[in-house]
Amino acid sequence: MSPSFDVKALRRRSALPCYDRGVTAAPADVHLRVRPGREITGMSAVLVPHTAAGAIDWAATEAHIARTAAAGLVPAVNMDTGYVQLLSGTDQERVLDLAAAVTSGRFVAGAYVADQPGDPFALDAYVSAAEAVAARGATPVVFPSHGLNALDDEGWVAALAAIGARLDRFIGFELGSMFVPYGRIPSLDAYRGMVEIPQCIGAKHSSLSRQLEWDRLAVRDEVRPEFQVLTGNDLAIDMVVYGSDYLLGLSTFAPEAFAARDRLWAAGDPAFHELNDLLQYLGHFTFRAPVPGYRHDAAMAFVLRGWAASDATPPGVPRRPEADRAVLADILERLEAWG
Repeated sequence: MSPSFDVKALRRRSALPCYDRGVTAAPADVHLRVRPGREITGMSAVLVPHTAAGAIDWAATEAHIARTAAAGLVPAVNMDTGYVQLLSGTDQERVLDLAAAVTSGRFVAGAYVADQPGDPFALDAYVSAAEAVAARGATPVVFPSHGLNALDDEGWVAALAAIGARLDRFIGFELGSMFVPYGRIPSLDAYRGMVEIPQCIGAKHSSLSRQLEWDRLAVRDEVRPEFQVLTGNDLAIDMVVYGSDYLLGLSTFAPEAFAARDRLWAAGDPAFHELNDLLQYLGHFTFRAPVPGYRHDAAMAFVLRGWAASDATPPGVPRRPEADRAVLADILERLEAWG
C-alpha cells in the first residue's frame, strides 16, 4: 500500500501553475485549423498474439514490434491493445525486454498498476512501473487505474505531478470507460494542469470525441505548443490534420499503411485522404461495440496477414463473429494496393 499524500502539499512542492482558474471554451473555429505539411509522430500499440493453446506467441510478438519500428512508427507496448491488464508481471517485463532489444529503447510502454475498486492511489507502485520502462530507455505512459481515476480533478493532477517529480519524463493517458471500467476523461481544467507538469511531454486522449480533442488542442496551443496531443480516437484518425499526433490501437492492423498515410500528409499529397478513408473504414468496423472486441479483430487480421498462426485471445476478451474475417480480408486486400 502506498503512503497517504496531501494533495495541496504536492501541488506546492511541484510548483504547478494554477490550473483551476476558469478555462475558456475552445475557439469555435478550432476544427477548421488544418495544418498541412506537418510531420506526424505515430505511435502504434502492439498486439500480443497468442497461440491456440492460450500462451503468448513470443516470436510473433517480437516480429510485430520489429515490423512496427521498421515502418517508422514508435512501438507502444503493455497498452490495452497488448492486454496489459491480463498479463502477469513476468510477462510484462518480458515484453519490455523484447521491445528494448528490438528498438534500442525507442518505444513507449504502459506503466500499469493493477488495483481494485476502492483502492487508494498507489504512488510508489506507479513510480516502480514507470522506472521499469525508463530503465530500458523508453518513455512510460501512465496507465489509468481505479485509485488514480477515483481522485477528483485536483487530486488527479497532483498525483501526476507526484509521479513526474520522480521521473525525467512521462506520457499521460485519458482513457474513456468504453475501453476499461476504470476509465475516465477528466475536465479541461484538469487537462490544462497536466499540460503544465514539466515532466509530462504529452498525453494520449481516448474519449472518441472530436470536440473534446479539439478543446485539448486549443489548450495545448495556448499553454505549451511542444506538448504532444496523442489522439487515441480510432473513429476519427484524421485528427492528425488538426495538429494531433497519435497513439492508436488501430494502427497495429497495418503499421506500414499508417506510416505511408503520414508521409503523404507531410508531402502535401491529396492521396492522404484516400488512404485515410480506407483506414478509417477499418477503424469504424473493428471499433464497434463492444469496443474491446477490436483486439480479436486484430488477431484475425494477423492470421490473414500471416503474422500469427492463431486468432486466440486471453479469457475475458470479447470475441467477434466469424463473419468479420471476410470483411477484414477485403480491407487488407485493398490496403495492399498502397504498398
